[in-house]
Amino acid sequence: MTFDRPLVPATLVQRYKRFLFDATLPDGTALTGSCPNTGSMRGLTTPGSRIWMSEHDSPTRKYRQMLEIVEADDTLVGINTGLPNRLAEEAIRLGLISDLHRYQSLSREQKYGRNSRIDILLSDPVRGSAYVEVKNVHFSRTRGVAEFPDSPTTRGAKHLEELGDMVEAGHRAIMVYLVQRSDCDSLRICRDYDPAYAAAFDRAMARGVEAYAVKCLISPTEIAPIGLIAVDDANVATLCTSA
Repeated sequence: MTFDRPLVPATLVQRYKRFLFDATLPDGTALTGSCPNTGSMRGLTTPGSRIWMSEHDSPTRKYRQMLEIVEADDTLVGINTGLPNRLAEEAIRLGLISDLHRYQSLSREQKYGRNSRIDILLSDPVRGSAYVEVKNVHFSRTRGVAEFPDSPTTRGAKHLEELGDMVEAGHRAIMVYLVQRSDCDSLRICRDYDPAYAAAFDRAMARGVEAYAVKCLISPTEIAPIGLIAVDDANVATLCTSA
């Protein structure tokens, strides 16, 4: 995915109220922008961090700048939670995730389960249906290892249960962890931050849900899926390293 125009560099002053951030441009100009990530963004909100923002000229927007990338641990990290579904679709079409590119049709945001919407629904007259749930990942405490989640997520656990239900109904169900950083070679479930999600993950795997983690290359001009990294099965019996 290429940005419509190159992102603008700045220095983060603070991120607050979940939706907002303050920053300064290289010339010292102060600004307030919107943050397209309502999660904890653990490890990515340190004042003084280098950031990159997209700029939008629409007169209906309250804030012209939107936060897209934060530099952390000497790498660029994408924080926009509106991008993972798009990036996962790109990864599927490129043939990066198993055989998902062989399905005949791909639809986004389809109703299913318990009053939910599946991120991507794949359909094929021979292969049947495959339900694909996508989660954004940007947290890392151990170099080379991405972790999910970075805070408790009951909604995420619910999605895993619903994927398991789809498998038991005779369909294929896939959990895709979209890692918006390029410094990680594996992903593990963060059991100390959310034991309930970890338990739901274990149940989903036992029921036949598939799990894949897609690594992305991040730059101020594009965010591109580049391949799979391992989902660490050993985390079923091992706690994440404490911070």
